[in-house]
Amino acid sequence: MAEAIAFDLALKLITKLSSFTLSQIGPCWNVKDDLHDLKSTVSTIKAVLLDAEEQSVTSHLVKDWLEKLRDVLYDANDLLDDFSTEALRKDLLGGNKLTKEVRLFFSSSNQFAYGLKMGRKIKTIKARLISIGSEAKVFNLVERDGPMETSFMTKRRQLTHSFKDKIIGRDDDKAALLKLVLEFESEENVYIIPIVGLGGLEKTALAQFVYNDEMVKNHFELMMWVCVSDVFDVKIIVENIIKSATGQAPDQNLEMDQLQKQLREKIGGKKYLLVLDDIWNEEWEKWVSLKELLIGGARGSRIIVTTRSSKVTKITSKCQPYVLKGLSDNDAWSLFKEIAFEQRSVDSTDSGFVEIGKLILKRCCGVPLVISVEKSN
Repeated sequence: MAEAIAFDLALKLITKLSSFTLSQIGPCWNVKDDLHDLKSTVSTIKAVLLDAEEQSVTSHLVKDWLEKLRDVLYDANDLLDDFSTEALRKDLLGGNKLTKEVRLFFSSSNQFAYGLKMGRKIKTIKARLISIGSEAKVFNLVERDGPMETSFMTKRRQLTHSFKDKIIGRDDDKAALLKLVLEFESEENVYIIPIVGLGGLEKTALAQFVYNDEMVKNHFELMMWVCVSDVFDVKIIVENIIKSATGQAPDQNLEMDQLQKQLREKIGGKKYLLVLDDIWNEEWEKWVSLKELLIGGARGSRIIVTTRSSKVTKITSKCQPYVLKGLSDNDAWSLFKEIAFEQRSVDSTDSGFVEIGKLILKRCCGVPLVISVEKSN
């Protein structure tokens, strides 16, 4: 996957560090102060990243520095994902029916030990960031609140999620979605396909699996991806659609009518695919105000919407949503063996581990993100 802009990665990390989930579970594992310190460190570095991205166009030293920083930011984002996933897994495994052996199967189930482990990992990442941040002093980077119109801004916006080339148990889901995307005949020029399901079911990963399929790439004239999340601001979404379509962010001083004109010029008469990932907005009026700007595509255009909310599916599309369900027992077991057994060099045929693993999977409800919690020490 091509590298994302470091500023975007840092912003995403700060958003996660400010989330309600981490604010609630931080104290439980005695890492509240560690998370706060990490957020402060990332915020300090983020302030100079826009200038660093500009300088990287002409300076190999700055470019190399950004590459090192991106590696750490990716690691930090992955760590926080695991942290939040462990909290979800803890809730799902928290029933009273589990045996003591099942509860102790994962070392992370020892909450005190898990807190210590995560605290060490957070401190390690913070130390790496401080070390890299100190190297930036020689570049005389300037703090900025917003981007300038520079050549680095012409880089194509990349997906903020790592694309998986293998998703266990989702081949049938991908095939069904490909039919909707490539073959289904709709009365509307722009057909909207909602994908709905619980958190952790890999809706985004599945959408990426479809988006990156070679048949899909060859089918559409224009492909765009925008992560919407919990703030449904039509102007920001339009800006990001334009940025994804052109590889260049529009002038931030443009009024809405000017942005609408740019969008119409870009998608008008073209068969396009747009993914609007992680929509939470349940207000019909806001959705309609965006949809009206997107109906100018050629016949066969598609918009894929991923969401956890069934209400979102009702306001975004007249068609039946594609409901993503948990993995089958066999697929869940395959994923469990790959993650839990192979990383531990344990014989997956051992009857004791099989029995315990099957008990745990009953509480995981077929949710891949829960099953895939990192088991490293």
